[in-house]
Amino acid sequence: MFQIPYEQTGYFSKLMIDYLGKNNQLSSLYNRFPSIENFKDQILEKQTNFSSANREILAESLQNQYAHFSVTAATQNNINRLKDTTTFTVVTGHQLNLFTGPLYFLYKIVSTINLCKELKKTYPEYDFVPIYWMATEDHDFDEINFFNFNQKKFQWNKEVSGPVGRLNTDGLQAVFEEFKKHLPLGNHANELANLFENAYLKHHNLADATRFLANELFGNEGLVIIDGDDVALKKLFIPHIKEELTNQSSFKEVEKSYAILKDAIIQVNPREINLFFIEDGLRERIVFEDDFYKVLNTELQFTREELLHLVDTNPEKFSPNVILRPLYQEVILPNLCYIGGGGELAYWLELKEVFTLHNITFPMLLLRNSVLLATEKQNQKRAKLNLSWEELFLKTDEFQQKKTKDFAQNIFDFEQQKQFLKEQFAALKEVALQTNKSFIGAVNAQEVKQIKGLENLEKRYFKAERLKNQDHLDRMLDLKIALFPNNSLQERVDNFSTFYVDYGKEMMDILLENLNPLEQHFAVVVL
Repeated sequence: MFQIPYEQTGYFSKLMIDYLGKNNQLSSLYNRFPSIENFKDQILEKQTNFSSANREILAESLQNQYAHFSVTAATQNNINRLKDTTTFTVVTGHQLNLFTGPLYFLYKIVSTINLCKELKKTYPEYDFVPIYWMATEDHDFDEINFFNFNQKKFQWNKEVSGPVGRLNTDGLQAVFEEFKKHLPLGNHANELANLFENAYLKHHNLADATRFLANELFGNEGLVIIDGDDVALKKLFIPHIKEELTNQSSFKEVEKSYAILKDAIIQVNPREINLFFIEDGLRERIVFEDDFYKVLNTELQFTREELLHLVDTNPEKFSPNVILRPLYQEVILPNLCYIGGGGELAYWLELKEVFTLHNITFPMLLLRNSVLLATEKQNQKRAKLNLSWEELFLKTDEFQQKKTKDFAQNIFDFEQQKQFLKEQFAALKEVALQTNKSFIGAVNAQEVKQIKGLENLEKRYFKAERLKNQDHLDRMLDLKIALFPNNSLQERVDNFSTFYVDYGKEMMDILLENLNPLEQHFAVVVL
């Protein structure tokens, strides 16, 4: 395995690099930085801020959610352990992407499992349970209805509305048949076909299909999969739903983070009310207008008393949006740490004051592992082409420019010449100021023309060098394109099936063996 520091990859935001570097300006936006030694204080804080009664409800709800599934001994043991006051969770969350979607779905869960193992080694007196939170109440179907296998997109076309976890799986037979046509013979193709068929054609809704699939991939590691669209769990969230409806306080609390995040892109903007109203086929925002609470795009409206009564009797009809979902998660779980991608952690950094308001412990935030998977054949080709992994992470234009310079036998330093020209024109401007100021315009125009001419010569020079070494450069580019599809990170494009078809479950074992979520490096793993 080869590792590259995140800041050297060019794929991570300044905010994430500052966070990983423990920039003092961000310290007020999180509770504790996720170093192994800091977990002890997080454990003690959460232990005092999570009741045994909630643990019993959580364990019973999970037992009910798994009622019609084959549960591994490891997962069942972890569900039972959640009743104990010495057991804590590490959580990652993800959308219900078709057939898991991009590869980083796996990396999130592997990071979560491996962190639990590291914590157990350091704190053997406690137990740690890896949790995958299914985003069943989401409604962005277009973001989850496809996956890419061997450069082909397989898409589930369907008219939908409401929370995606409740969607029936009608229409996936056609996707399955198309997928099977493109599976190669032998290797692990039959395993993949059976995995898709058993998940999506033998379960009636997307939540159950996703639970089955994640359980098949990671059940032996004790992964516990939770669905927040649950009546008993929503009852635990009732006081927080009421606070949001009556005081609309999250809006003000999130805005407190903006002054610190002023140089970063704000990931999510709060609403005055950060709750949806959900039923089968319906998930719409709740707004307060003309002294009534209204559900957008419906005829539904409630007085304050009516809506608060509905919260008490039917809390499952209220769904937190992206601002309140993290709070809901931490209310119902004895959680220590949330593991997510850079964009996720960026919006979590907006939320600490919301947790303070509700008196809920803010979890530690850990960036998930990022991985580039390469075959042994690709690694051998890289070595033969004398390419470093760092070079392959360069954007395509920069990569071509660098390798062209490397090929060039007679290197001409255009930057030096441009600097020389600028110095000459600076001296000429000094002379112009002492003679006739009207001469300045002509000098400036000539400077622009000369610099532009030099830049054009530079482009033609490198084009000529590229043409001279085109075959060699093309072989390099073929490898780069294979490893970085669409000039993007592989983990954001390819589905796990692309590699599983050749390596099977060994692929999972390799990831579990190699990834350490507490190491702040991008991992290159050769299969």
